[in-house]
Formats: sequence, C-alpha cells, structure tokens
Amino acid sequence: MAAPPLGQLVLTHLLVALFGMGSWAAVNGIWVELPVVVKELPEGWSLPSYLSVLVALGNLGLLLVTLWRRLARGKGERIPIQVVQGLSVVGTALLALLWHHETSVAGQPHSVAFLTLAFVLALACCASNVTFLPFLSHLPPPFLRSFFLGQGLSALLPCVLALVQGVGRLECLPVPTNGTTGPPIKVFPINFPERFSASTFFWVLTALLGTSAAAFQGLMLLLPSPPSVPIVGPGLRVGTPGTEEEEEEASPLQELPGQVADTTPRPDPKAHQLFSSRNASLLGLLAVTNALTNGVLPAVQSFSCLPYGRLAYHLAVVLGSSANPLACFLAMAVLCRSLAGLYGLSVLGMFFGAYLMTLAIQSPCPPLVGTSAGVILVVLSWILCAGIFSYVKVAISSMLHSGGRPALLAAGVAIQVGSLLGAIAMFPPTSIYRVFRSGEDCVDQCGS
Repeated sequence: MAAPPLGQLVLTHLLVALFGMGSWAAVNGIWVELPVVVKELPEGWSLPSYLSVLVALGNLGLLLVTLWRRLARGKGERIPIQVVQGLSVVGTALLALLWHHETSVAGQPHSVAFLTLAFVLALACCASNVTFLPFLSHLPPPFLRSFFLGQGLSALLPCVLALVQGVGRLECLPVPTNGTTGPPIKVFPINFPERFSASTFFWVLTALLGTSAAAFQGLMLLLPSPPSVPIVGPGLRVGTPGTEEEEEEASPLQELPGQVADTTPRPDPKAHQLFSSRNASLLGLLAVTNALTNGVLPAVQSFSCLPYGRLAYHLAVVLGSSANPLACFLAMAVLCRSLAGLYGLSVLGMFFGAYLMTLAIQSPCPPLVGTSAGVILVVLSWILCAGIFSYVKVAISSMLHSGGRPALLAAGVAIQVGSLLGAIAMFPPTSIYRVFRSGEDCVDQCGS
C-alpha cells in the first residue's frame, strides 16, 4: 500500500493533539486561576478545598459513561465525546460570565455559580479519560502519543496563560519605623494587579476548548467512516514479538486512520488476556504513576517550591508542565516496551518525588533555602519527575493499544482511579492534620 501524503499525516497528528488538549484544560485552568478568583469570592482561601472535593465528586462521570454504555450498546464513543466537549465549552463560557456572582445560602454569601460550574467541568474532565482513550483504539498506535502530547498541553497552556496574565506577581517593600524616615523594620508584600481579568482568562480557555471540539469534528470528517472495526481481536497483545508492534516501530508514522478500517483482525492463539499478570502489572503501574502525578505531588507543590521564592514556584509549574509534551515527543522516537525498564523509570521518578516530598515536609525551611542551588534542584526535580512519569504513562498506554477499545478503556479507568486515590490520600495530611506548613511572603522564618 502506497504511503499516504505527508501533509495528511501531519494534519491528522495535529487534529489528534488538539483533540487531546481538551481533556483536562478546563479543570487545570480553574486551578491556575485560583489566586485571582479567591480575592473576590466569599470562600477565600478555603476555595481550593471545595474544588478538591468537587473534582473528586467529578468521578461520577465514570458512572454516567458506564450507564451510557449499558443503555446504548454499540453506539461507540462519538456521542459521549461530543457531550463531554459540549459541557466543557458551555461550562467555561458560563464561568466567564458568572464566576463572580454570589448567592445567599443560610444567610451567608457563597459562590454557588462558580462551584456548580466547577463541578460540571470536573464531571466532563473525569469522563474524558474513559471516552477519549477508547476512541483512539480505532487509530494506529503513533496517534496515541500525539493525543498524550495534546493532553500535556491541556496543563501547559493554562499555566502559560496565567503567567502572561501576571498571576502571583509580588514585590517586598521595606516600611520605615515612623512615617517616611528612619530605618526600615518591616517588609510588606505588595501584590501587583493582573494584566487582564479572570473573565478574560475563562474566555480564552473557552476558545481553546472550542478549538479542541472543532479538531474532533475534523477528525470525524477525515476518517473514511465512523470506525467500528477494532485494530485487533479481543485479546490484549502486549509485547508479542513478530506482530503488528514491530511493524509500527519500523514505520511509526506511515499509517492513516483509513488504513486501519481495512485491516482484518487475525486471531492470535498466544494473545495475552486483558487481566493477565503482565497486563495487570501495566494497569497497576499506570494507576500508581497517575496517583503520584495527579494527586499526591500536586498537593505539595506549593510547599516544596514557595520556600525558594515565587520564581522557583512558577518555573516548576510551567517547566514541569512542559515536560509532559516533551516526554510525548521522546516516546514518538524511542518507546520502551520492557516491563522491567518501565519499572526502573518509575523508581527513578519516585526518587525525585521523594525528594520533593521531603522538601514539602520540611517547609518553610527546607535544605538550601535562599540559595541558587536550592532553586535549581527543586525546579529540576519537578521537571524530571513530571517528564519520567509522563513517558511511563505514554509507553504503557501505547503497549495497551494493541488490545483495542477494552484495553484503552481499562487504561482510562486506571488513570482516573489512580488520580482519585492519590487525591484522597493527600486530603487528611494537607487539610485536616496540617502536616505541611506554609511560609509567609517577605518574612524570613529560617533565620538566614
């Protein structure tokens, strides 16, 4: 079969990446905009704890998708994907209009509109993992990596937008003893106003999500027909030598979606079942890595970074987010298919994660605070930790891809369940027992 035109290949990869960008952009955008909205909403700095609970409740989206599959067997993923994208676009547009509205509840003002819309967006984002990934079973494996590249952008682009907005800009100014003369005795933090409002931020986020939805419609037009034939049979063939995986590595970008529909599934008597020990290990590792990257480590990021300054915190957030798409690019060139290799990479990622957790526990006075070496180490640790775990996630999902829709559905569930368990595990130490202590802006609490 003749190789497809390069332009069509590039367009397909671009559309898949833009499609993946819409998976978690809404909730990620709300998180990075919290420093702006908490200044006006009545909940104040208790708002993040509300949001954590709402995101956890958003896992009800998994149940809704399961109910849909029961009631509409054989309908595929197109309709639930469009519902998820519609909720995301409409929800962020309404957020841009209504986020600052307050409602009296039991005599106290509350941001009911903001919290309700945040819950709707959490439902959509949680459902995306179990609708978007199964759809990709109809495309060749290289496009799965483009999807994860776009999913990385769903974290990176809101961070970059917040930096352009000027979130968290602060300067420490000394104040003299009496009036305007005398030696300074105190240093007060001065917060600079943002360059544009939260409403503008949410409108831009709406445009990004609209672009993602349009990319999915473009994909559906590009495909020869609504795909209904899986790539392989019901068995999950992971790492089976001499099969389609070696063909993929020999020519990783030479298949178009249309070619997949013409592929006749061939039974493989040696195919591994979905819950074989090897594949169960892959799903377990996928759940653990996502528990760390989506639940445990984000909960302590501010505690590990802010003692080294606002610059260190912003660099860790932005560069750590950019490590995700970079890891996807690396996976396109070199993909590890060894279970031992993936476990080794995970242990290395956990090493950096343990270092970051140690810094958070010792906050506000971690080692090397106030030094350039401390800033470099904490930022580099966040970059390497995020990059390694992102690579492991892409590699595992690519290995599961040969199992078709059931395997990628299981991968989506593992990602979501792992993220939920990680968030639940960190709620008591961060919100109840206060294991981690925050520093104060412009106050030296370490006597350096």
